[in-house]
Amino acid sequence: MTPGAPCPCGRDATYSDCCAAFHQGRTAAPTAERLMRSRYSAFAVGDAAYLLRTWHSTTRPDGLEFDSAQRWTGLEILGTTGGSAFHADGTVEFRAHYTLRGHADSQHENSRFVREAGQWVYVDALPSA
Repeated sequence: MTPGAPCPCGRDATYSDCCAAFHQGRTAAPTAERLMRSRYSAFAVGDAAYLLRTWHSTTRPDGLEFDSAQRWTGLEILGTTGGSAFHADGTVEFRAHYTLRGHADSQHENSRFVREAGQWVYVDALPSA
């Protein structure tokens, strides 16, 4: 990912002006939605360290492996609850589009986020209704 490329998260910004600052630890995501977007971008650029760093300590896996045949192609934010600078928790419902071995598909999830040590972290996916 080049610094001047459009950010994978879908915001109208370059990668260097958007999610790269979070990935490189220069700043923390100010809201649950921005964290979710930065985590999507981390999947797109293959940044496992960032994903693990922004995963709640009680649900964080030991490691992550990426499928080299999977390409993340777009993100839709479908809704949010809480998750602002004034909240301690929040949810972000999204649809993440990808191709896997040439076949297009998507992942739909309503993710739960909380603050841990003052920073937004991903906890888990809420059960589907």
